[in-house]
Amino acid sequence: MTPRADPSNVLPHRTRHAPLRRLAVFLLALVIALPTVAFLPPVGRAEAQERRTILDMFFGRPRQQQRVYEDYGDGRNIYREAPPPVRRQPKPQRAKARPAPVETPAPEIVAKQANAKTVLVVGDFIAGSLSDGLQTAFADSPGIVVENRSEGSSGMVRDDYFDWPNMLPVYADDVKPALIIVSFGANDRQQMKIGAVREKYRTDAWMAEYTRRVARFAALARSRNVPLLWVGMPSFQSPAMTADMVTFNGIFRTEAEKVGGQFIDIWDGFVDEQGKFVTTGSDINGQQVRLRGADGINLTPAGKRKLAFYVEKDIRRLLGETAAPGSDIPDPSDMKDLVVTAPTSDTIIKTQPISLVDPDLDGASALLDDASLPASTGRSARDLLIEKGEAPPAPFGRIDDFRLVKTALAPPPAAAAQATAPTSEPLPADAAPSPPTAAQSATVPPAKTGTGPRLGAAPPWQAVPLR
Repeated sequence: MTPRADPSNVLPHRTRHAPLRRLAVFLLALVIALPTVAFLPPVGRAEAQERRTILDMFFGRPRQQQRVYEDYGDGRNIYREAPPPVRRQPKPQRAKARPAPVETPAPEIVAKQANAKTVLVVGDFIAGSLSDGLQTAFADSPGIVVENRSEGSSGMVRDDYFDWPNMLPVYADDVKPALIIVSFGANDRQQMKIGAVREKYRTDAWMAEYTRRVARFAALARSRNVPLLWVGMPSFQSPAMTADMVTFNGIFRTEAEKVGGQFIDIWDGFVDEQGKFVTTGSDINGQQVRLRGADGINLTPAGKRKLAFYVEKDIRRLLGETAAPGSDIPDPSDMKDLVVTAPTSDTIIKTQPISLVDPDLDGASALLDDASLPASTGRSARDLLIEKGEAPPAPFGRIDDFRLVKTALAPPPAAAAQATAPTSEPLPADAAPSPPTAAQSATVPPAKTGTGPRLGAAPPWQAVPLR
C-alpha cells in the first residue's frame, strides 16, 4: 500500500508560498500594462473624442472648429462659457450672364414743316395713349403734327370736372386742326347729374342723356368742317366694364355716323379668338408682346402703338401725301421730265382700224381655228368623275389606254391610198421590174418568213382590233 501524505505537513507549505505568487502575478501584470497606458490619450481628450462610424472611416467627416471656452468669475468660483458660434459667410455665387435686352432704335425725329397739318386728339386716358402712339407713328412725317389735348380723368358724364363742349372750340381755335380724333367712355361708368337730380348709372334716363351728350359733342366737332374720327373703346380686364364698353361703342358708332364722321373699331386688336380680354398679344409686327398694364386698364408702349395703327391708315388716307415720310416725298425740281404736254397734230399718227374678225389682215374669216368646239355639258372632268364615276379618256399610248381600236399611228387616207394603189399603165413584156424605192420598201409588208411575233402581221398604221 502507498502511504498517504500527512495533511499537517502539506497545508503549511502552501500557505507559506501564496504571497510570493500573488506578488509575482501583480508585477507581471504591471509590466504588461505600462506600455499600453503610456499610449492612451488623456482622460479629457478621451471624453471629448466622438464615436466614428463606418461611413466616417470611408468618406471622412467635415472638420469642426475646436470650441474655445472662456473662464470667468472670482477667485473662488470659476465658470466656463463657450463663445457664440461664428457664422460662415456664404460664398458669393456667380451671377448668370443675362442676355442684353434688345434695344429698339428710337425713330429719327424729323423737323416738321411750317405748313404741316395738325391732328387734334381729345378725350380721356385712352385718347392720351392713342396720341402717344400716333406721335411715334408720324415721327418721320414732316407734314403731320399730332397735338395731344386729352384729359385723363374726364369724360361725357362729369361736366363739372371738365366741360368738353366748352373746351373743344378753344382747342380748335388754338391749333387749327385738319383732323379731329375723339375717344371717350372709360371714365363714364358712374352716376350723372341731370339738372338737380343725380341719375344712377344705366337707367333709361341716364342712357338717354348720355346719348344726347355724345350726339352734341360729335356735331360740335363736325361744325369745324374737318374730318372726324371717333375711336371706340377696347376691352378691359373687368367683365362688367367690358360689357359696358360694347354698349358705349354702339352709341359712338351711331352718333358719329349721323353727323358724317367715321367710327374706328379697335376691339379685335385687344381680344383673343373667343372675344375675351388678353394682356399679351401680337404687336404691329406680329410679335407676342405685353399690350396691357398690370391693372388690366392702361396700355403699354406696344399697346399704344397698336392702338394708333388702327387710326394711322385712315389719317394717311384723309390727309394724303402730307402724311408720307420725309424720304418718300419727291422733290418737284427733279420732276421736269415727267411733265406731260398736250399732243399736236404733227405727233398724231393715223392708223387704219383693225377689224375684229380679221386681226392679221390676211383676209381670214376665223380668229383662232375653223374647227368648232365640242359640245359641252357644263360639267368638268372632276364633276363627272366624282358624281358619275366617268374618267376622261386616256391619251394614246398611256398604260391605261384600253381602247379596242387604236388608229393614232394611221397615216392620212390620201397618203395610204397613193401608197397602195396599182399603176394603171401595163409594163412591157421585156421590161424587167425596177427595184423598189426606199419609200416603197418602207410601205411593203414583210414577207411571211415564219419568224417574228405573228405570221402575216399587218403594218402598224392599219387599224388592228385587239383580241
